[in-house]
Amino acid sequence: MGQKISIADLRKIHEEHKIWLRTIGAEGCCADLSEAKLSGVKLSQVNLSKANLSGSDLSSANLWGIILKGTNLRGANLRGTYLLHGVDLTGADMSDADLTKANLSKAELSDVNLIKTNLYKAKLSGANLSGADLTDADLSKTKLNKTKLSKACLQNTCLIGTDLKGAVDLTIEQLSGVNTLYKSKLDAELMEQVKEKYPHLLEKPK
Repeated sequence: MGQKISIADLRKIHEEHKIWLRTIGAEGCCADLSEAKLSGVKLSQVNLSKANLSGSDLSSANLWGIILKGTNLRGANLRGTYLLHGVDLTGADMSDADLTKANLSKAELSDVNLIKTNLYKAKLSGANLSGADLTDADLSKTKLNKTKLSKACLQNTCLIGTDLKGAVDLTIEQLSGVNTLYKSKLDAELMEQVKEKYPHLLEKPK
């Protein structure tokens, strides 16, 4: 089990991590917050790129403007977390993470690993998911309107009641591999293509 990290310790870890990033690993120390209990913490506008946050509890945390490029968030608890206003998660590993009801509106999520990630009722409106891997992820009742989805992998992705209205660069080829589109919202042109080519995706899953 992880332990609760004090704000003072967190500041020290962050300072060492900043030095580690600035010197490209020559000095300082890469932040290791794996399994740490950070529920409800405020970590706004800090840079924890390439840090280890795997298995950490960041539920209901305020991560406003945080930079997490290439960060290991595998299996992390991010339920109800605020990841808004310029949050950069480019290339992060968020596989198996729990992002239920998390707010990632307008977040940078290009090339992120979201395999088997739980994004139930998450808000991703206006986010950039270009090149992200959402294989086996659950995006039921997730808001993806105006989200950039160019070259995102949606293989076996669960899309029940998902809002995909205005999704940018979403293609019928991507949708052909999803698990279901039951009760999901699509732009009219894409919906017609689904009805014509893959009508089974609109049926209630068995």
